Amino acid sequence: RVLSTGWGDDIEWVQTYEEGLARSKHSKKPLMVIHHLEECPYSQALRKAFSSSPEIQQMAQEDFIMLNLVHSSSDDNMAPDGHYVPRILFVDPSLTVRADLTGKYGNRMYTYEPGDI
Repeated sequence: RVLSTGWGDDIEWVQTYEEGLARSKHSKKPLMVIHHLEECPYSQALRKAFSSSPEIQQMAQEDFIMLNLVHSSSDDNMAPDGHYVPRILFVDPSLTVRADLTGKYGNRMYTYEPGDI
């Protein structure tokens, strides 16, 4: 399976949350976890904006360990305010989910829309 699932073929994607945590800790780079569903129009729109932005693609390649999950992680830390999609969470190299890095939508704190890129 292609790990990028349309989010950026030049990005090195990790396969699992556990691998992402290990790489984050080792590299001292934060882990970006993108939760999405293939058939979700909001996920599709965000994926298109994410993959078509040269700045975002470069940042994802250079500054983050990257993971995208089509299925929900069983880790409740990955769903601090629900299992909606799309949602993006950031985990720092000390393996702490950054609850302070949120989008601008109060009802779904970790959701981002294409215009938020």
